[in-house]
Amino acid sequence: MNSTPLWLSSLTLAAAGGWFAATMFATPATSREPRFPQLTMDQLDEKQRPLGEQIMKVSSVGIGGPYNPIIRSPVLGQRLFDLFYYLRWETSVPARLNEFAILVIARQWRSQVEWFAHAPIAAKAGLSPALIAELKTNKRPVTMSEEEAVVYDFVTELTTTKKVSDETYARAKKAFNDQQIVDLTAVAGNYVMVAMLLAMAEETVPPGKEEPFKVGEP
Repeated sequence: MNSTPLWLSSLTLAAAGGWFAATMFATPATSREPRFPQLTMDQLDEKQRPLGEQIMKVSSVGIGGPYNPIIRSPVLGQRLFDLFYYLRWETSVPARLNEFAILVIARQWRSQVEWFAHAPIAAKAGLSPALIAELKTNKRPVTMSEEEAVVYDFVTELTTTKKVSDETYARAKKAFNDQQIVDLTAVAGNYVMVAMLLAMAEETVPPGKEEPFKVGEP
């Protein structure tokens, strides 16, 4: 694994500690047992611990969120972690646009954890708070730059129509190179998978934190 980027510590480690502390002693919101009780570092076995240590260095949710279920399958978890690492910190897509693509997927899935974790990161990466607020209302934002509009339309078309029109692809080719188009596609697909893992495992935001999407909202 590559070493953790220096800027990452201020962005993620405090959040990781906060999430981990909150979930270590959490009790379910209802009487029903959680599908995947929150693991702590002390509970990890010899196959899980190396992955857990890598996760704790970079994750904004510690071993909560999607890491809580995937660490149960440590070989798969390691492969996914390596993919996540590339698609978050080594991708050819600029961080602001990469995080925007993640938020588009989070909004499509109404993924509480994805939005909770990535909206602050997107803002720190330079995505406009107004744009984030517009996207959260489940509308196509009107305050987008051309690059942002390409990301929104490209990801939305691909995930909702299962294709990218010639017009949208031509716009993408003007804004991005071939590697960036491939990486943009991959990050969108990856965070659909993450949203699926979170939904299957019924992962939630940390205790005491407000869920981004309220019951009854579109």
